[in-house]
Amino acid sequence: MDRVSQNEPKTDVRERFLRAYANLPLNSRREIIIVLGKEGPVTWEAAYLEVKNNSERAKEILEKLEKLNLI
Repeated sequence: MDRVSQNEPKTDVRERFLRAYANLPLNSRREIIIVLGKEGPVTWEAAYLEVKNNSERAKEILEKLEKLNLI
């Protein structure tokens, strides 16, 4: 898959995350994907809830996942 430019809107990153989450096997959704500073480990399920609710933490999660090329 081609990487989209750095100037892409955050909604595209959000859409890629939601697409990736939808394609995950159910058991994989409980796995830790990143660790945030004070909050600690974040699973796919926790990240999904943050992204779905457009929280402030969701921005940090999406940035880190994109930086790691997980989405």
